[in-house]
Amino acid sequence: MTSLVIDGRSLTIEDTGRVAWDPSVVVELSATARGALEASRRVIDQRIAAGERVYGVTTGFGRLAEVTIAPEDRAALQRNVVRSHAAGFGSPVPREVVRALMLLRANALAHGHSGCSPRCVELLIEFLNHGIHPVVPEFGSVGASGDLVPLSHVALALMGEGEVEHKGRIVPAFNVLAERGLAPLQLMEKDGLALINGTQFCSALGVLALIEAERALDALEVAGAMSLDALKGSPGPFAPEIQAVRPHVGQAESA
Repeated sequence: MTSLVIDGRSLTIEDTGRVAWDPSVVVELSATARGALEASRRVIDQRIAAGERVYGVTTGFGRLAEVTIAPEDRAALQRNVVRSHAAGFGSPVPREVVRALMLLRANALAHGHSGCSPRCVELLIEFLNHGIHPVVPEFGSVGASGDLVPLSHVALALMGEGEVEHKGRIVPAFNVLAERGLAPLQLMEKDGLALINGTQFCSALGVLALIEAERALDALEVAGAMSLDALKGSPGPFAPEIQAVRPHVGQAESA
């Protein structure tokens, strides 16, 4: 069993692939990242206590940014933004995409710049370590404007709602949380917005596609070398001094 410590800064493409395809990798949050999360959360709490207007925290979203949300309704605001955006459709994306998505989102939040509760990141990590994978439909992302829909399906499962894949079965998230002894996430001010406002769905797809392309290229190079050897071909054209020669653009076009 291997482990991976995330701190918001040192995660690599190879690390992401390892966690995506190998559920036995144990993910941990660094002490530095935990401290950064706690510090940024204190900033949010201080601004709330001071009665400041903070977008998406004490106000509504978008055109409702001028609407002040009463203190007793602020937690409901965070729950509702998750529920309203968990509206994807189509077949569920593969497990490895969901695992990469959760890891990348946890790592992004681990920077400590979002003001979310540390428990948001902790539960994302616990989902990975317990093999709990939210059902994320393949359609619904708005790309660079934010993967609000896919990330909302993940956040919904953290809240104990929606469905997850666990041990090869699609089951209600609440049941799996109870089975694994995990309490559903109780969203506080800013938590819902922090969990869903990112582009980690597209990033997960891109990272895994890159890894698979590199593996395919490695396999093609081996297959090409074996074919050349079996056909008794000449290795001369592959000499380093020949490969170092690059034609000018005009020569390439005329050829």
